[in-house]
Amino acid sequence: MDTPHEPGPHDVALLTPAEMGEADRQTMASGIAGPVLMEAAGRAVAEAVWSRWPKRPVAVLCGPGNNGGDGFVAARHLAAAGWPVRLALLGTRAALSGDAAHHAALWQGDIEPFVPEFLDGAGVVVDGIFGAGLVRPVEGAAAGMIEALKARKIPVCAIDVPSGLDGGTGEVRGAAAPAEVTVTFFRKKPGHLLFPGRALCGMVILADIGISAAVLRGIAPKTFENGPALWIGGYPWPALEGHKYQRGHALVLGGEDMTGAARLVARGALRAGAGLVTLAAPEPVWPIYAAALTSVIVRRFDGVAEFEALLSDTRKNAIAIGPGAGVTQATRHCAAAALATGRPVVLDADALTAFAQTPDALFEAVAGPCVLTPHDGEFARLFGLHGDKLHRARRAAEVSNAVVVLKGPDTVIAAPDGRAAINANAPPELATGGSGDVLTGFTVGLLAQGLDAFHAAAAAVWLHGEAAAAAGPGLIAEDLPDLLPPVLRRLRRLPA
Repeated sequence: MDTPHEPGPHDVALLTPAEMGEADRQTMASGIAGPVLMEAAGRAVAEAVWSRWPKRPVAVLCGPGNNGGDGFVAARHLAAAGWPVRLALLGTRAALSGDAAHHAALWQGDIEPFVPEFLDGAGVVVDGIFGAGLVRPVEGAAAGMIEALKARKIPVCAIDVPSGLDGGTGEVRGAAAPAEVTVTFFRKKPGHLLFPGRALCGMVILADIGISAAVLRGIAPKTFENGPALWIGGYPWPALEGHKYQRGHALVLGGEDMTGAARLVARGALRAGAGLVTLAAPEPVWPIYAAALTSVIVRRFDGVAEFEALLSDTRKNAIAIGPGAGVTQATRHCAAAALATGRPVVLDADALTAFAQTPDALFEAVAGPCVLTPHDGEFARLFGLHGDKLHRARRAAEVSNAVVVLKGPDTVIAAPDGRAAINANAPPELATGGSGDVLTGFTVGLLAQGLDAFHAAAAAVWLHGEAAAAAGPGLIAEDLPDLLPPVLRRLRRLPA
């Protein structure tokens, strides 16, 4: 079992609403009563409110389920601390059951009508209408209250998720009001990280309410928040007795028109730790590559057959194809040849679009570890899948038998076996031309050093975000490789 001193995947597990329900069930079966868990949850919400805002009138909105029960507890603790508290309930006290009914009975204040006018005079709102398991659109009085919250712009502390947000997907079910703070329990949910949910949750506080991490053994979650705890244990740090040939040799396919793209890939691979990087440059533009790259081996080639000859050197143990390569038959053939080697391959940009008309040909060609890194447009052309982002990425990985990196502000990394990681550290400055090429370089560099495809992709995405965050405004893609070393220095100080 993972401990605080040995970070591992369970530390960054994300639970679906159903999995969270199972965690609650196992905890209660172990002897911790449901009212005790609810008391801890509501107390954590009250603490979040009085820690963030000076004392002011609080309006607590309670729904008919357990989220409403948490709201009753929060209201009781805030009132006991001297805060002016009013409470409105969607439905009637008599209709409550279980733990929520227990805690509603402990509330000594009035229960007011659940109408928008209830918000008059409130300085902060505790949103306990609906929890993370909502799967149908909000309607009626609940929808009216949520719309009133959006219109009035009163600061909100949400319990578990902002009401109306699907905690499993991050999608809005009809309406949801943004929160400044969201208090969730035990583990985050995918909806806290996936857009639009991430934009609605504000600061997410993860509260310990007494659930043991041991319950995760039986739940076996497959979704994680991307971060070092997920992959640091296998990270390929250089060994004292090592040499460049033991750190892998990445091969990057260059193109004729957009020569900067492949150069960014090559530099990214070097900075990520590959011992050697070879860039295969088409004969007509070989001088451009050779003059621009000093730490990279530049090999000229003329046609697919000569590229295949470069692939025959098995010391080139990881291959990147796509950025700047051109959407051509030659790119398709080079990608197919790389995949046929069974060595790790990263396909991006033009290498994906080149198969847009015949995606099955690409999927059938995957013969070894493979990472596909599409943005939304490339993904739609290649897969044509619908649904929430997590589902689409997982299904694409299953169909292609490759690790799929579905890029964006909430990049999802999905493996064919169902594992998925959601990334949350990417700053908006990464929305600049060429940044994806550097990500391809980081990924192939880690693959060359022996990291498996899922963890290499996840680590590359996280490192990419950290490097960009270090730069801030004004970032251009060329900066990213040179921003990586200080990130790696900090990373190496973390316990493995």
